[in-house]
Amino acid sequence: MATEVKTKVKGIRIAQHGEAEVLKLEDYDLPAPGPGEALVRLHAAGLNFLDIYQRRGNLGYKLPLPYTPGHEGAGVVEQVGEGVTEVKPGDRVAYTSALGSYAQAAIVPAEKLVALPSEMSFEQGAAFPLQGMTAHYLVHEFHKIKKGDTVLVHAAAGGMGLLLVQWAKHLGAEVFGTVSTQEKAKRAKEAGADHVILYTEKDFVEEVKRLTKDKGVDYIIDGVGKDTFAKNLQAVATRGHVVIFGASSGVADPVVPNSLMAKAVTISGGSLYNFLRDREELLMRANDVLAGIKEGWLKLTIDHVLPLSEAAKGHALLEDRKTIGKVVLKCSS
Repeated sequence: MATEVKTKVKGIRIAQHGEAEVLKLEDYDLPAPGPGEALVRLHAAGLNFLDIYQRRGNLGYKLPLPYTPGHEGAGVVEQVGEGVTEVKPGDRVAYTSALGSYAQAAIVPAEKLVALPSEMSFEQGAAFPLQGMTAHYLVHEFHKIKKGDTVLVHAAAGGMGLLLVQWAKHLGAEVFGTVSTQEKAKRAKEAGADHVILYTEKDFVEEVKRLTKDKGVDYIIDGVGKDTFAKNLQAVATRGHVVIFGASSGVADPVVPNSLMAKAVTISGGSLYNFLRDREELLMRANDVLAGIKEGWLKLTIDHVLPLSEAAKGHALLEDRKTIGKVVLKCSS
């Protein structure tokens, strides 16, 4: 019987849940790709709050230990397993929704791989899949944004927020954004936000009511959670919609369902994995994101590119809200 050939790689491993210092750069072996899988030699990996939730082991995101974190990467297909038709060795690809991207290589289900256009860098390839496709479902699935709608985006200068601002503006909305600093306010404005609220200086509910003449906004997109969600119900318009898709400040406090009756407010919870049901849906969302980038109205903002060995620094930057745009790890030496 032939001996399975393994691939030696360096990558970040987590052996225990905790703070950023549990991220350790180690050597380990990857198996050969199995049926339907591809081995991708990674050049870049995207950092996301999901990685932090899983590292901490809270919010219901506890994973079996040890593991290599990261759900988003870009690189070149090196090997494919039996039955793979979606890609071939040598293809430039990007992906999300497969664990293990904080490494020099990863085994990825081939059906999750998206062709990376030749004009895009690997860093861009690691920056668009998770946040770009999340933005796509958030502006299309819950409240179909149309010209004249008012939309509030929390954390409007983060990697996710900047994409949401641009997309909502592209669809014709009047866009409101909350940020924590003047520099972030400037960047949100540059992305297209019509009104930027420094929540560190002003109450966003009062500002929204002032700017909308007490009407409130039609749609609120919230990835912050605990610090913002209760106030969303005051800032949203009658018959408005609030969607929560993250918890960067912690889990939002419970809401009494009957309290929604006063303004006929609708609340939804979003998770990208529920909007990538099959390869057809994945490619539809990915291609729409890539088309927006190619057409020029959707721009990626990469704030930091760090070596694998500085993954802990990248997590700290996200947790301390010191980023404007995306944080990317450089995986190739």
